Amino acid sequence: MIVAMALGMTAAATLPARALVELNVNKGNVEPLPIAITDFQGGDALGAEISDIVSADLKRSGLFAPIDKSAFIEKISNPDATPRFEDWKVINAQALVTGSVSKEADGRVRAQYRLWDTFAGQQMSGEQFFANDANTRRVAHIIADKIYERLTGEKGYFDTRVVFIDESGAKNARKKRLAIMDQDGANVRYLSDGRSIVLTPRFSPNRQEITYMSYESGQPKVYLLQIETGQRELVGDFPGMTFAPRFSPDGQKVIMSLLRDDGNSNIFAMDLRSRSTTRLTNSTAIDTSPSYSPDGSKVVFTSDRGGRAQIYVMGADGSGQTRISFGDGVYSTPVWSPRGDLIAFTKQTAGEFQIGVMRIDGSGERILSTGFQQEGPTWAPNGRVLMFFRDSAGGPKLVSVDLTGRNEQSIPTSNFASDPAWSPLLE
Repeated sequence: MIVAMALGMTAAATLPARALVELNVNKGNVEPLPIAITDFQGGDALGAEISDIVSADLKRSGLFAPIDKSAFIEKISNPDATPRFEDWKVINAQALVTGSVSKEADGRVRAQYRLWDTFAGQQMSGEQFFANDANTRRVAHIIADKIYERLTGEKGYFDTRVVFIDESGAKNARKKRLAIMDQDGANVRYLSDGRSIVLTPRFSPNRQEITYMSYESGQPKVYLLQIETGQRELVGDFPGMTFAPRFSPDGQKVIMSLLRDDGNSNIFAMDLRSRSTTRLTNSTAIDTSPSYSPDGSKVVFTSDRGGRAQIYVMGADGSGQTRISFGDGVYSTPVWSPRGDLIAFTKQTAGEFQIGVMRIDGSGERILSTGFQQEGPTWAPNGRVLMFFRDSAGGPKLVSVDLTGRNEQSIPTSNFASDPAWSPLLE
């Protein structure tokens, strides 16, 4: 458990007000904001570790440019005192982060930070957090989220996790385990033992639970797994299914593509309480890869009813099925953004695989990444970053890219990794 408390503004906040630094993330070309992040005082190596995690999170977003600590002029000894702003303006630090970490009498870790606007000479925000030793990395991610939100006006995404398929062993005898990690690749934990093939985990949008496919008996079964408790229940046996279901926004239903006895692949919704299913499409084509809009009113999916796989949108009850993509190539794995404004997709054209986004009416298609055998985009909960997997050097690895397409990052994993699914923000 992590407890947060706001820190009061220091005397610097009484200075004449000027425009506080802010980052407009809605501009087409965002220049990374120079920011100085000092080592948190106290706690020996822990203070530097928290500072480094905060710095790495912000840098990886592509919106911030942490300044090398060797350039710092002022050496912060009291993180609660007003900094010498002139020393930070000289090195063009438009924002400054100071902080401290200490051990409380009850054994908890206390970490606090302050965010300063060096040119306005004001504190912008400050909070302190209390957590046990196991949650110190989470505290660093939460601090990075707070800084991101204060400077951009949008929620951060650093205090999140990613569930994925860990792949090890020879290519013709690959061992696949369900695994989970922090969004930066740390704290990997295995959720299955690798004795059965597991595929396509999907996170609930509002709870720490997932669906995934398992071939424990040689046939695809879909399970619902509670991440924290390890409790698992069978959703159903689904012969012919190729992707695990996706949750509805309220977490009460899942939507999936099923191959029925008539040989057609159509889209069905299932109520997780009653296990009753409702058929949403009735096509002789292949309808697959459904994903709900964040308000639950619409569904995006792919269908080859027009001759090759394209992207369609329909009402959550199956009404108004409308094609929205008309580009060259084959489209797959569409996923609605948590913001509701974009749909991410995989596109195969001219022998290349592309990760792209389009508006919900199909306009404004933009390709963010092109490569060999890459697919399966998943959204960060703030709708600003995508993660996917790319086959390279003998196996798949995880990659993230922001909506500009210019900030592509490799996600470190000890083994090959595929099928990522991003969690909502942790509570």
